[in-house]
Amino acid sequence: MNWFCWALGSAGFAALTALLAKVGVEDVNPNLAMAVRTSVALFFSWALAWATVPASDWIAPSSRSTLFLVLSGSATGLSWMCYFHALRLGPVARVAAVDKLSVALAAILAVAFLGEKLDARSVAGLVLIVGGAALMAWK
Repeated sequence: MNWFCWALGSAGFAALTALLAKVGVEDVNPNLAMAVRTSVALFFSWALAWATVPASDWIAPSSRSTLFLVLSGSATGLSWMCYFHALRLGPVARVAAVDKLSVALAAILAVAFLGEKLDARSVAGLVLIVGGAALMAWK
């Protein structure tokens, strides 16, 4: 499978995650709900790694990689915390739409910090994403 198939899978599971989390957070403190979800994700991640990563690939990452993976994990935790609180307070469709502003923010950060380039079509797509999120969020 190429990157596009994996990305579609990610989008599908993310959509399912939003729906399931909305129902799951109804009678639970959002921070506790996030902790339960994260525990399941942690177990799933390690089970997948043990089942699929060859022994020869089990090496300690460099200190630079470790730093950035820890920072990424911290950002994920903060994102999920915000997401669960938003789901507790708002409708799934609107919360998910605003959450997808991460696509535009990631593209902007990739240009600013990684030197990636965006062509006119990509910029137009980002404008549509931002506009769509604004339309979904605006009451």
